[in-house]
This record gives sequence, structure tokens and C-alpha cells, in this order.
Amino acid sequence: MKIYILSAMAILPISFVANGQNVSVEQNDSLTSMLEEVEIVANRANSKTPVAYTNVSKRELLKTNDGRDMTYLLKMTPSVTTTSDAGAGMGYTSMRIRGTDGSRINVTANGIPINNPESHNVYWVNMPDLASSLRDVQIQRGAGTSTNGAGAFGASVNMVTDAPSENAYAEVSGAYGSYNTNRETIRVGSGLLGNHWSFDARISHLGSDGYIDRASSELWSYFTQAAYRDVDTQLRFLVFGGKEKTYMAWDYASLEEMVKYGRRYNPCGKYTDKDGNTAYYADQNDNYIQHHFQALLSRHLGDYFSLNAALHYTKDNGYYDQYKTNRTLVEYGLTPFIDASGTEIKKSDLIRLKYNVNDFYGAQVSLNYRRSRWNAVAGVAVTNFKGHHYGEIKWVRNYIGEIDPLQRYYDNIGRKSDINTYVRTNFDINSDLSAFVDLQYRHIHYTIKGESDNYDWNIGAPAVLDVHRIWNFFNPKLGLNYSGGNHRAFASWSVVQKEPTRDNFTDGDPNHRPESERLNDFELGYSYSTPVFSAGVNLYYMHYTDQLVATGELSDTGNPLSVNVPDSYRMGVEFQTEYKPCHWFDWQFNLTLSRNRIKNFVEYIYEDEWTNPISFDRGDTPISFSPDLLFNNSFNFTYGNAEASINSSYVSKQYMTNAHSEEAKLDPYFLTDLHLGYSFKRVWGIKELKVGFSIYNIFNKKYFNNGYAGAGYYMDGGEKVIYRYAGYAAQAPTHVMANLVFKF
Repeated sequence: MKIYILSAMAILPISFVANGQNVSVEQNDSLTSMLEEVEIVANRANSKTPVAYTNVSKRELLKTNDGRDMTYLLKMTPSVTTTSDAGAGMGYTSMRIRGTDGSRINVTANGIPINNPESHNVYWVNMPDLASSLRDVQIQRGAGTSTNGAGAFGASVNMVTDAPSENAYAEVSGAYGSYNTNRETIRVGSGLLGNHWSFDARISHLGSDGYIDRASSELWSYFTQAAYRDVDTQLRFLVFGGKEKTYMAWDYASLEEMVKYGRRYNPCGKYTDKDGNTAYYADQNDNYIQHHFQALLSRHLGDYFSLNAALHYTKDNGYYDQYKTNRTLVEYGLTPFIDASGTEIKKSDLIRLKYNVNDFYGAQVSLNYRRSRWNAVAGVAVTNFKGHHYGEIKWVRNYIGEIDPLQRYYDNIGRKSDINTYVRTNFDINSDLSAFVDLQYRHIHYTIKGESDNYDWNIGAPAVLDVHRIWNFFNPKLGLNYSGGNHRAFASWSVVQKEPTRDNFTDGDPNHRPESERLNDFELGYSYSTPVFSAGVNLYYMHYTDQLVATGELSDTGNPLSVNVPDSYRMGVEFQTEYKPCHWFDWQFNLTLSRNRIKNFVEYIYEDEWTNPISFDRGDTPISFSPDLLFNNSFNFTYGNAEASINSSYVSKQYMTNAHSEEAKLDPYFLTDLHLGYSFKRVWGIKELKVGFSIYNIFNKKYFNNGYAGAGYYMDGGEKVIYRYAGYAAQAPTHVMANLVFKF
């Protein structure tokens, strides 16, 4: 770890900033006036920014933080759907916003990119229990404000970690529930030392057997922070990350398999042993370690300027351990062999290890100017990434001949550099009306060199990867915002362009080269707010050129495959309301009605392995995994030290391919959860003892929230016979979690 820290500190200073909202540094303890002088600028929207956004406070995060992934703690926000491979919210999870998947949602922590630069995904399982170290989260829907990292094609999620605490503290918490799901967390803080320094730390362990058979998780995470501050300067050093071991559950099961084996059936790791019995490979695991290093600087430069800088380094590595049945040996660099009966064996069971070693670092700096009617920021960010991908053969059944016990069968390296510059300003035309201009330029250089894990039968060797692409994107954003009295209204137009992901190059249809995408996002919103009642409506029209949409199929490692479609759009209306008639009750509700369509979609169906395609003109079709109706409803009660919440969510039908096929869809589902809590103050020498109990899916709904689907054909008497297949991610019925928090 010391090596990682020294490497990170050697990088040029970088910025932690990006918008016109200043977020004062405060946590659960009030800070001294000295600290309040220091502000950190993040990629945040405020009441004068013409974008649709939702803030999730620390209190809201901790209210349901019993070990489930961050995606599930945000699921009650507008236009969000969640998925869980293990079926109970721990392990591999993801979320979609406005129908767009995680690879199209920009995620930052303290303004630092979290998305993997190649896959553009955030693997939340690598950062378990991160919510315990967050101050708050802001979700911007649509293009949002310019940010660092991958382009926001559906939303951006901006997380800010806990600020240094002025007072010393210690906290121990734990949770336990169904499927042996558990979380244990310890948090400590030094408080302010010598009027300048403070130190904070957290360590967490999480585990679960999973609802799906063998979908277990063994997770560790940590967070450490050292901070220095004086009247006009704050400097913070953060190291956080996690280690995970997760049994694979991403193959999902077909409906026929569930009828035969039950809803919890997991086909991952299945094989036939030497006695002809069905068995499951015990080490069919994903093993991964990830560390994030950040150094953040914020300094006032006189009355009108503030400088924000940061540096970051992310180091992660891991591997899949997979049992594969009846595999063609030459695809893995192995020679067919002759068995004892004299038969040539060209296929056999084997165990493979697929490795990924990543280094991601960068530098950012920005300058903020605030005076009179102007609030402007200019910044630049530079990042560099190297991803090493390779595979090894661990074991081959009954193999005869020379074999390296860890024979490498593919090896390639992806490199990516990204330069991002932006200028953004809010200008107050008068006391109520402001104009917003945001201009961003991104230069991206991406290469992949080496051998693919896909075999090319035309050359009799692993496919050659020789990707060399350069993109230059100019992304303007313009808007007007009115904020007067209890009313707020805004209108905006934004352009975002986004490069393809690694999988689009390595696993996509070789007959259709992936191209960059362009989004024109038009947003119109109005809200009314009083202490008792607030309501808002947001209309959006997101028009895409060459959008990469999920086909419904999965790669060999469980990642969704996508293809460019020339013309598509997402349009909808989002409603939000909150009613608080008294101090002990409030009602929150949000609703999204949308239409998500591909214009003139052409479906390609292949005989085998991308060969001999046939095409079908399907006309205008729904975009996969994009429900037309979503709503969340929450009744919240607080009386003295007791609190209770009843949360309900509805997700309408989703198609798993773009062909509008009724054979490959997720049925609508309606879920209700109950959360109860009570706080005991000053008991047994403890500052506070909090007790919580949650019942999830209290009406025992049997549902699926994710899956995959595909199609192929075979020849029968000269006729092409089309067949379709699908797998479904079954989710847990009624299950419970209890938690305790001790604060000292």
C-alpha cells in the first residue's frame, strides 16, 4: 500500500471541481467558523442550474444502509431501476436511470472518476459499504453538467465522502438477516487536533449466501482520511477500496430450468463428474481487489477566486475462476490428444483463469470565480489508463500431453488517455433569472493491442486485437433558470458525445464496427416548494445518433453486448411530490412516464458465432430494458426517537431485446418494503444506540429484474428455423434484515 501512496503522490496535482455550486465542508458535527471559510467545489447542480437532479442526504443513505449495495440505497429516486445477480441486493448489482445502463451513467467520488475507463462500468461490489463513508449523493438525470470521466448518457451520480469531523467519535454497527446476509462496520475519528489536523477511518466486512444457489459474497472494505485545514485552505488525503470474492450468478436460468430445478437454480459452475453425476465447481468465483487514492486541495485566493486541485490513482486487479464444459481445445492453445481407446479428443472440460490488472491515474485543476452576478469555473483534467487482460489454463480433464499448468491463451493491453477541459458559468440576468453556459472539450486516444479471448477460425488462432481510435468531442450545454419565491423553472439543451467501451470492440458483432454516440438532450422543468408541500415536473427528450443499445445478449464473462442504432430516442415526464402536513409524517412520491424507441430497427440473427446473418426490419421498437412506467411511493413516520417507513415501487414491462419479442421480456412488478427504527440516547454509557429492522418484498412477489436473451437459427430441410432463448435473474421473496448501531 505504501508503494501505491507514493505512486499517487508523484502525480501532478489535479482538480476536485467542476460546477458553480460550492459545497461547504460539514458533516454530522458542526465545524468551527474557521472551517466554514473553506469550500469544496464539486460537480453539483443547485437551484440555479437548469438540470433535473435529486439530492440524497447522509441521513437518507444510513436509514436503509444494512449492507446492500449503493444501487439499492438509491432505488427510490426518480427513474431508477436496480438489478441483483444474487437476488438480495448484495454482490453484483447495477442500476439503470431513464433506461440507460451503468456503462452510460457517469459516477464520481469527490469529483474523481470512478467508472472503469474501458468498460465505463462501476462495479459496486468492489466498494462495499461505501455509503458508510459518504456525506451525500447527487443524481443528475439527463446530460447534467460537464463532469470528468465517461460521458453521462442517462445520468451522473456525484458522491461526496465524509468531511473531517471536529469531534472525536467511535461507532460500531452490525446487521444480519435472511440468507446469512451480514455486515460489520467500525468507524473512528480523532476530531480536530491542534486546530488543524484530523483523522478518520472505517473498516467493514460483509457477507451473504445469496438468494440464488451458491451466489455467495465475501466482501471487505475500508476508508481512511487525513485532513489539514486553516482559515482559507483545506487539504485531504483519502485511501479507500475493497476486496471481494463472489460466486458467479450471472448466467441466470431459463424458465424451463426454474420449473425443473426451482427459482434459486444457478447454472454457473455446473459440470458432470467422472461418475456421471451433476456437480458444481466450488471455486467458480470472481476475485478482485481495488484501491482508490485521492489528494484534494481547496484554497481561497482572495475575495473572488478559489482554487481546487486533486490527484488520484486507482489500482485494481483480479480474476475469474471458471469451469467450462466441452470446450474446443485449440481455442485455448491446447493440442487435441489421443485417449486410451485411441479416440482423438478435440473437446474437453477445463478450468480457466481470466485476469484483469488496471492502473488509472490523473490530474485535475480548476479555478472558480464568484462575484456579483457571475459564478464561473474553468478546469482541465488529464487521465491515463492501462488495462492488462490475459487468460490462463488451470486444468484440463484427462489431458494427455505436455501442458503448462498455467498456460496463457490470450494476452492484450488496452491504453487510454483522456484530456477534458471545460468552462462553465451562471450569470444572474436579474434577481430571479439566470443564464447557464457550459462548454466542454474531450480528446480521447484509445488502443488495444494483442490477442483476444475470442478465437478466429479463419486464421486458426486467437483473434488479433489492433484497435487504434482517436475521438475529439465538443459538448455544449445552454440553459435558462428562473428561481423566484416558491417557484423554479428551467429549460436547457445539451450535447454529449461518448466513445464505445472495450466490449463493443472485443465482443461485439464483427460485421458492425462500433462508433461513437451523440446525444441531444432537451429538458424543461418546473417545481413549487414550501415547507409543507413541494411538487415538480420535468419533461425530457433525449435524441440519440448511433446509440449503442443492449442487444439482450451477454458476453462470455456476463457483460451486456451492444450495437449501434442510427436513430433512437428517449422521451418522458418525471413527477415528484412531497407533502409534510405535520412534524411526525411526510409522504414522498415520484413517477416516470416514458417512451423509449429505436426507429427502423433491423434485427440480425446468426446461424452460429456471427456467421451467415439474416436480417429482419422490425420498424420502430422499444429499447431493451427501458420500462415505460416507474413510480416510487414512501410514507415516513417519525415520533420521538422512533421512525418507520413504508416504501413501494412499481416497474412496468421491459423487453430484453430490441426486437419487441414477447418471448424475451421481464414482467412488471410491484414491491413494498417496511423499515422500522428506534434510537436510545445515553444508555449504558453509550452516546446513542440505534436499532433497526427491515422487511423487504413484504407481499412475497416472485419477480425478475434482469436477464438476457438472444436468437439464432438452424437449417432444417433447407428451411431456416428461428429459435429464441432467455435467462432470468430471479429475486428474493420476502426477506428480512436487522441492524444495530453503537455510537460513542
